[in-house]
Amino acid sequence: MTYLHNIGAYFLMIVEMFRKPTKWSVMKKLIFKDIDDLIIGSLGIIAFISFFVGGVITIQTALNINNPLIPKYLVGFATKQSIILEFAPTFTSIIMAGKVGSFITSSIGTMRVTEQIDALEVMGINSLNYLVLPKTIALFLYPFAIAIGMFLGILGGMAACVFGGYTSLEDYVLGIQTDFEAFHIIYSFIKTFVFAFLLATIPSFHGYYMKGGALEVGKASTTSFVWTSVVIILINYILTDMMLGS
Repeated sequence: MTYLHNIGAYFLMIVEMFRKPTKWSVMKKLIFKDIDDLIIGSLGIIAFISFFVGGVITIQTALNINNPLIPKYLVGFATKQSIILEFAPTFTSIIMAGKVGSFITSSIGTMRVTEQIDALEVMGINSLNYLVLPKTIALFLYPFAIAIGMFLGILGGMAACVFGGYTSLEDYVLGIQTDFEAFHIIYSFIKTFVFAFLLATIPSFHGYYMKGGALEVGKASTTSFVWTSVVIILINYILTDMMLGS
């Protein structure tokens, strides 16, 4: 029953988030602050992880293709498919659930503990609209960060190929160009938009409705990371089956 109660409270929170909107002059400042905290502040870790994971995918693929009958351009093809379809949108989002999600939960949870949210309510401000909606809007720029991750992942694979001598640059580029489907990019960005909404709302839910003191803020951050990751993996399966399944 607790799970059902939390699911219902989560959807009620989303509905309440759009009621009694904050003035645009105030909302605009909140959105730009959240863009700086959540998107721009995450570009470094996304770039670092994407580049080196792209290189690791390339090396592992090249080492497992040791049959002379298998063309070397498949190294580039496998790297492209792995990064665009799964690594960039899904696994980066799980990593961001730890970084961005924990930040959102702890910041809102601290406001709950210090009674700042109660003060907002006393002043007649819709605290959910004030706190959660700017983060949701800011994270709709998340696909921009994922696009950078896709590019750097493929670039990291290219660097691994060239400097590691696993295949030629021409074969790698040919693999990237082989059987390129634009729908795969669309599919990835649709997933990313859904994940962005989850990254904004699930950690906000755990921070907003937490009870207790400073210790409970840490526990809420851990819980939000776990549930955000679980929901992202479940939604990833559903969207993949719907959009790519036969």
